[in-house]
Amino acid sequence: MTVEHREHEERFVAVLGEEEAELAYTRPEHGVIDIQHTFVPKSARGQGVAEALAKAAFQWARERGVRVVPSCPFVRKWLEDQPEQMDVVHRDWIRPADRRGA
Repeated sequence: MTVEHREHEERFVAVLGEEEAELAYTRPEHGVIDIQHTFVPKSARGQGVAEALAKAAFQWARERGVRVVPSCPFVRKWLEDQPEQMDVVHRDWIRPADRRGA
């Protein structure tokens, strides 16, 4: 599966045949993206598509020094199992329990 970043549309997209999965974000301020939602068509759910979109978004943010606000419920849940991704999360979003060792 290939994930493409359509920066002008503020989203990451995985083309799945005739359908698309997406992770959409906004830019509330310079150097920050706020991930708003993730959508995967029913026919592709449970196949790691949403995870691939999240990984691509966090990799892109890390490479550019951009901070992520995880407003999307899926991304917040995904982060629970991906503690190595927390270094990209915007400091105002990190809960005190998540700051251990920071």
